[in-house]
Amino acid sequence: MQSRRETLKQSAIVAGLLATTGLFPRAALAFNKAAFDAKTVAEAVKAFGGGAPAESKDVTLTAPDIAENGAVVPFGVATTLAGVKQMLILVEKNPSALVAKFDVTDAVEPNFSTRAKMGQSSDVYAVAITADGKAHFAKKEVKVTLGGCGG
Repeated sequence: MQSRRETLKQSAIVAGLLATTGLFPRAALAFNKAAFDAKTVAEAVKAFGGGAPAESKDVTLTAPDIAENGAVVPFGVATTLAGVKQMLILVEKNPSALVAKFDVTDAVEPNFSTRAKMGQSSDVYAVAITADGKAHFAKKEVKVTLGGCGG
C-alpha cells in the first residue's frame, strides 16, 4: 500500500510528463489573465481578439429584471449569428467584468446558461465574437436588491 506522500509524488511526475509531451489537457493551459483582469467590457472583448462591440438583434441575453439575491443571478446567452467562436457574459460593475466564456464550434449550439454573482445593480452584456473578430452584443440592466460580493 502506498503512502499519501508517494501517491502525490507519482501524480506530480505523471502530470509533468504529460505536460512535456503535450498531452496535458489544453483547457488547463487556456487561462486568459488579461480577460479576467479586464475592468471594462471593451477590455475583456479585446483580450479575446474581438473588435469594438456593436449592438445586435442576433444576440440574446436572458436575465432577471430584479435579482433578489446577487449571489446567484441566472443568465442565459444565445445567438443566431454564423461563425461564432466565443460567447461571453460580462457584468459591467463587478470587480472583474468577465463572468463566463464559452467556446463555440460548428458542433455546439451557441445557447448557454449559468449563474453568477453580482455585487450591485449593473448592466449585463452577452457578447458573441465571430471568427473574423467582430463582436456583437446584447445588453440588459439587472437590479440587485441584496449584493452577492460581500455587500
